[in-house]
Amino acid sequence: MSAVKGKDQKRIRLTIHGKEYEFPPESRYRDVTAKAAEQDPDSGAAQALLILENNKLREMESRPVDGSDVTFVSYDDKAGWDSHRRTLLLILRKAISDLFPADPDYAVTVHFTINNSLYCTLRKETCVTDGFLEQVSDRMRQIIGAGCPIRKRRGTTEEAMRVFRERGMKDKEQLFRYRMSSSTNLYELDGFMDYYYGYMLDTTAQIMDFQLRKHESGFVLLQPQRVIYRTGKEQRSFAFEARKKVFDIQMSSKKWGARIGLRDVGDLNDRIVNSGSKQLILIQEAYHERQLSAIAEKIAADPRKRFVMIAGPSSSGKTTFSHRLSVQLAIHGITPHPIAVDDYFLDREKTPLNPDGSYNFECLEAIDIEQFNHDMLCLLDGQEVDMPTFNFKTGKREYKGKKLKLGEGDIMVIEGIHCLNDALSHALPSENKFKVYISALTQLSVDDHDPIPTTDGRLLRRIVRDARTRGTSAEGTISMWPSVRFGEENYIFPFQESADVMFNSALIYELAVLKVYAQPLLFGIDRSSPAYTEARRLLKFLDYFVPISSEQIPVNSLVREFIGGSCFDV
Repeated sequence: MSAVKGKDQKRIRLTIHGKEYEFPPESRYRDVTAKAAEQDPDSGAAQALLILENNKLREMESRPVDGSDVTFVSYDDKAGWDSHRRTLLLILRKAISDLFPADPDYAVTVHFTINNSLYCTLRKETCVTDGFLEQVSDRMRQIIGAGCPIRKRRGTTEEAMRVFRERGMKDKEQLFRYRMSSSTNLYELDGFMDYYYGYMLDTTAQIMDFQLRKHESGFVLLQPQRVIYRTGKEQRSFAFEARKKVFDIQMSSKKWGARIGLRDVGDLNDRIVNSGSKQLILIQEAYHERQLSAIAEKIAADPRKRFVMIAGPSSSGKTTFSHRLSVQLAIHGITPHPIAVDDYFLDREKTPLNPDGSYNFECLEAIDIEQFNHDMLCLLDGQEVDMPTFNFKTGKREYKGKKLKLGEGDIMVIEGIHCLNDALSHALPSENKFKVYISALTQLSVDDHDPIPTTDGRLLRRIVRDARTRGTSAEGTISMWPSVRFGEENYIFPFQESADVMFNSALIYELAVLKVYAQPLLFGIDRSSPAYTEARRLLKFLDYFVPISSEQIPVNSLVREFIGGSCFDV
C-alpha cells in the first residue's frame, strides 16, 4: 500500500480512513486490509471482518473497485457480528459432519435467537449430551486453529439447486425454487458446502471465540458480547439469560408452524402457490383468536384484576391487541376501557434528553408517573377522572372533557412500553394487575439453519406503518431503529419474564404481505444514504417470499395495524 503520487491507471486507488492509497490491480480486500493494518494502525483494518465499499458490503475475497471509499467493518458492527455468527454456524455444521458423517440423528436445526444466542436441536434429542458438546467444541476449535479458508462458489441457481438435491438439503432446494435471481453463492469449508443468507468471513482464523451450552432439549451457540461498564471499562462476556417464558412461547409457535406444515419460507411459498393464501390466513387468524380468548378467560376468572398492563417492543401490535382483547373481555360481560400510557407523556419541554441533546421518549422518566398513578387509583376507588390525550404535534398533554368512571366489573386495558415495570404503576396493588407481554416472534426460518430475526419482521412492520401514518421515509425509520432497539433492551426486555401471559403477535404469512408494501419504500433509499446497506439487506431478504395480496386479510387482523384498513382505526 502506498500513498497516491502519480496517475498510473494500472493501479487501484482507494480512500481509506481519509487518506488515498494505491494497490496492484490483482489485489483483493484481504490484501488491502493486511497492508492497511501494517501501515496505518488507526485505520481499523486489523479488526476488519468485512468491507464497506461505497456504502456496499463486500467480503475479503472481493476485488476492490478503483476510486472507492472504503470503511472497515469490525465485530462490534452489526454486519460484522452477524457474519461472525454465520461463520460459526458453518463451522458447527462442518464439525458435526466430520464427527458423525451421514448420521441422520445428528442433523442440526437452528430454531431462533435467545438473548443474542442461537438455540439449536438435533433430530434425536438424546444425542445432546455434555460429551457431544465437548466433542463438537473441540473439533470446532481445531478447524478455527487451522485457519481454514472459506471459499465462495458463485454459480447459477439451477446449479445450486442440483447441489442441494444431491446432498439432501430439501429445505434449500425448495427455497431456491422461487428465487428470481439467476445466480447464487455457496460457501465451502474444507469440502463442506452450504448456503447462508448473508456475508461470511474469509477464514476460520477470524473467529474470536464461542461456547456451546446445553439448554432445554437442545443447546445454544454463544459468541462473546461487548459489555461496557459505567466506569468505561470494556470486556467480552458470554453472559446468557434463559428467559424461560419467552423461550416457551417461541417453541410453542415453532411447533404450531410445524404442525400446519410451515417450517420455513420454502414451505410458505409452496402453500401460497399450490393452495392459495385464503385458507392459510383464516387458520392463522383463528389461532390468534383462540389465544386471545384464553387470555380473556384467565383475566375474567379473577375478579380482583382491574388493570390489564400490556407491554412489548416497537411494532408488536400492542394497539390492535388491546382492542381485540377488549372484545374478548366483553364476551365475558366485562366492560373494558383501553388507554395508552403515551397520553401521560410529560410536556415536550420537560422531557429528558439523550446525551446528543435529542428527546428521550423511551425512558420511564418521560412519563408523568405520579399523575398516572393518581388517576388509576381514583378509578379503582370508583371516582370519575378527566382523562388526558397527548398532542404529539404540539408536544402538550391536553384535557378535552374525556371523562371516565369504572363501573362494577369494569377493567382498564393499558398499553405502553413500560407496563411490565412496576415502577410505572407503583401505587397500584399487585393483585389488581394482570401483565401481558406481546412481541412478534417470527415462527419461520429461511431454511433449517437461518432463523428469521424477530427484529427484521418488526422493522418491516414499522417501515410500512411509518410511511402510511407519519409520512416518515424508510430511510428515516431505519435511521431511528438503533435508538428504538436501545430503548427496548433497557426498558422492555428486562421485565418481560414478569408477565402473567405472553402473546406472539407474528402472523406466519405476514412477511409475504409486507413485501408488497415495503419493497417500493426500500428501493427509494439512495445509495449514498447511511441506511442503504440495511435497505439492500432487507430487499434481498424479501426476495425469498412469494407475495400475498392484502385483499383477503380480515379488517381486525393485527397486520392491518401496519398496512392499513383496520376496523380499529389504528
